[in-house]
Amino acid sequence: MALGSVTDVTVSQPGEMPPFPDSEPLTSDLTATSASDDDLGAPAASTPASSSPETGRYTPDTEEKRPEPDAHAPTVARADDAPRGIGRIPVTDVMPIVDCGNLPTKSVVDEPFTVRATVFREGHDAVNASLVMTSPHGVERIVPMTCVNPGLDLWTGEAEADHEGVWHFRVEGWSDPYGTWDHDATIKVAAGVDVEVMFEEGARVLERACATNTYDDADERVLRDAVTTLRDTSRSDDERLAAGTSAEVKDVLERLPLRDFVSPSRDYPWLVERKLALTGAWYEFFPRSEGAHFDEETQKWVSGTLRTAAERLPAVADMGFDVVYLTPIHPIGEVNRKGRNNTLDPEPHDVGSPWAIGSEAGGHDAVHPQLGTIKDFDALMAKAKKLGLEVALDLALQCAPDHPWAAEHPEWFTVLPDGTIAYAENPPKKYQDIYPLNFDNDQKGIYKEILRVVQYWIKHGVRTFRVDNPHTKPANFWEWLISTVHETHPEVIFLAEAFTRRPRLYGLAKVGFSQNYTYFTWQTNKYELTQFGEEISRMADISRPNLFVNTPDILHASLQHGGRGMFAIRAALAATLSPLWGVYSGYELYENQAVKPGSEEYMNSEKYELRPRDFDAALENNDSLEPFITALNRIRKDNPALQQLRNIYFHQIDNDNLIAYSKVDALTGNCILVIVNLDPYNAQEGTIHLNLPELGLDMDSTFEVYDEITGATYHWGTHNFVRLEPWNNVAHVFVLPEIPANRREKLAWLHVDEYRG
Repeated sequence: MALGSVTDVTVSQPGEMPPFPDSEPLTSDLTATSASDDDLGAPAASTPASSSPETGRYTPDTEEKRPEPDAHAPTVARADDAPRGIGRIPVTDVMPIVDCGNLPTKSVVDEPFTVRATVFREGHDAVNASLVMTSPHGVERIVPMTCVNPGLDLWTGEAEADHEGVWHFRVEGWSDPYGTWDHDATIKVAAGVDVEVMFEEGARVLERACATNTYDDADERVLRDAVTTLRDTSRSDDERLAAGTSAEVKDVLERLPLRDFVSPSRDYPWLVERKLALTGAWYEFFPRSEGAHFDEETQKWVSGTLRTAAERLPAVADMGFDVVYLTPIHPIGEVNRKGRNNTLDPEPHDVGSPWAIGSEAGGHDAVHPQLGTIKDFDALMAKAKKLGLEVALDLALQCAPDHPWAAEHPEWFTVLPDGTIAYAENPPKKYQDIYPLNFDNDQKGIYKEILRVVQYWIKHGVRTFRVDNPHTKPANFWEWLISTVHETHPEVIFLAEAFTRRPRLYGLAKVGFSQNYTYFTWQTNKYELTQFGEEISRMADISRPNLFVNTPDILHASLQHGGRGMFAIRAALAATLSPLWGVYSGYELYENQAVKPGSEEYMNSEKYELRPRDFDAALENNDSLEPFITALNRIRKDNPALQQLRNIYFHQIDNDNLIAYSKVDALTGNCILVIVNLDPYNAQEGTIHLNLPELGLDMDSTFEVYDEITGATYHWGTHNFVRLEPWNNVAHVFVLPEIPANRREKLAWLHVDEYRG
């Protein structure tokens, strides 16, 4: 069964907003909206789009032409906020929406997107609802909605967007004349009440449907034949009723219904990004450490280059990573350069922090001379592409004291009363080698320059930026920058490295960041991890957490003291709790020495010195976590459920040292159950009590589970004994029976009443 074809209806496109208006200067209230409120009026009406019979999801009958990368597709669009009264058919409590519908909710291409709303009407006549999707280019598609809780008038509809950009969606409530007649006629004809009136009324409803909608010949013939039979007094009442209420008639009217009193909600923005914004494994390394070596002749360390860094890429790809993240590759300042372990008295050969950007050799659009040239960077990008790797570049908006900007534009910084520029501080930490930017003194100038820098790297193939400390810059700047970049490059991904308060974290996600760092590093016990997992799932319409197990700045106490088992535990959790996770180079070698007791900073931190590593030797000596990491990334790729964020469910297990959770994929029916031993030293055992309906199974089901890590198979039911010995295996990743098609859509719903945090 297929729904009617898509009708292409062009709606008005948002007006283009230049980066900086010529008529007036930028103000501190500058926003990122790429369209005026007047440009976002209600789209024109359209006919329903195609939908598969099993799920009711949209499936296009015609291919919509995707624009070229420079097509106008802003990231941040604002819904029409003009007052709208309650419609003839009230539509209320539409979800998911962000910031009252002023900022977009999020999904990625082909990700199930579920919309909920309360739709009702007075009296007993049948009511119905539709989900209307509007593509970035003005094409409308209609998806049928289902009443999932008649007692609460709760309707849901699920669809997937097939390309990136800012879409819009709305819910339309409408009176269903055929549904009303079907209900009344079934009762009255059986009771012998108003029989002929019911048959004539049904015939007129079907005739009106034929006159109102454009059906193909076969569908119209179904309806016309039903009309003829309804009026045929030579037939029995049962035959006439059966003709008007047949499955064939209902199929036609489900696909292209007769809708009265169509009452739309407002249009809400919906940002659709490419799949890598939701799903990906990240590997971070310092290019200068790859290929670094000690020169015996000069008795000095020699920096690696972008060419030698490129030699590391095949190993990263072989481990199954999707993104390789390069720490800053720009010139490093000489003034106030830091020495080893963040000291203020560097030796002449100390290399400094890559985040202290800028020197006489250039700034944010330059390559450090010791690393090579822009041609070397282009060569690295080309090699990464051949290996299927995306390169993420660090966007650190700060400067060394000898950055060209400091001399040319002192107004871009905070100047103290004594005439000096203020350096960065995070008490008690001091960063004398870094000048933070001040975004309020010359917005027009600084905004324009940063946009130029980002566009420069985009021209060299960068499509992902890891943004350093974005919570220390104004949120409206990020909204403007990201939306402006997305006008020509909607595929660009921005990751927020923001270890900050939740309102700031989620605020950055709301204004356009595709991904964000989290507090996962500090969630170690069962209670904390459960709360964390439920939160990231609950907030999936707003933010996508990237669970880095470590960073150059963060070596958690659990890794310092938990032994090798803890490294495996944290990797298993990060790789399965979220579809996004990350590893900083050296994690696979169990690097765990802190600079001092109570500190989370590494001894001999790579931030301040070269740190070449012999990965091959560690692997050969069975002294590497690389095989386990590789297995986790393979399992993630093989199981679509682990590529989803919205549907995590925690199951009861009667041991606080064991945690169990499941994830499902609504499109394929793939179902995964993860059990992790949180104790890195001791075997832990317990009984897991499964909520089988959350796994698409009946409560009395027995079934087979397959462990993706060990290859073992078990026969399970509701209650099952488990034992995990960390010296053998820290986790189970079980593949469960495929969920039947008729149960998948319900399991895709994200049950969120309100957003918190």
